Amino acid sequence: MPKRIRAATLTTLTGFTALTGTGPAFGAVLAPPAGVAASQRPGFLSAADLPPRPRSSWTAGKVTAGASPDVETDRCLGRALGDGSNSWYRDFRTDLDTSARQVSIRSSSVSAAKGRYSRINQDIRSCALRIERADPEVEATLRDYGQLDVEEGAHVYGLHTETSLGATDIRLLSVGRDGTRVTVVAWSQMGGFGDAPVKGFKKTTVTAVAKLR
Repeated sequence: MPKRIRAATLTTLTGFTALTGTGPAFGAVLAPPAGVAASQRPGFLSAADLPPRPRSSWTAGKVTAGASPDVETDRCLGRALGDGSNSWYRDFRTDLDTSARQVSIRSSSVSAAKGRYSRINQDIRSCALRIERADPEVEATLRDYGQLDVEEGAHVYGLHTETSLGATDIRLLSVGRDGTRVTVVAWSQMGGFGDAPVKGFKKTTVTAVAKLR
């Protein structure tokens, strides 16, 4: 069984100031880093690697250098993903309300990658608390789906938010590392924990980490 973490029981961890908005948005678009060769880019998921959706199919956007759009307004990931230096992202969409994004970063050293991996985990674990502090009309619950045995490791979480008006959103988030490269995958749609394809998302996360090299 996954470990359920209610926001009220969380201890504040190193993170960022709570930001507005409760949906699965990821901040302002930042300029791609200059002089980063495409050959240095980590490998990315394809549309076929995402958990299948009934009555719909995934479409993958281009792998783009720089910080992903909306990263600064993402309460769970925020600036932990960096300013766009040595960073790439790819968006995925379906015909329905389901979307996903992968962000990958190449760090300057293994030590730096370990630090970023730890920081992203901390920010995800504390984001439910920060969401509720920013907006008392929103209830947020985080579930810890545990570690995955792939390369230097990966971790999977689920985040459910519900507004006072009854609007609900579910996100699955994962972070993994292989050497100097760290990747984050985020999946989202309207609904609750029962609507989340946790098993398929874990498989997606393993594939994402395996493709980093």
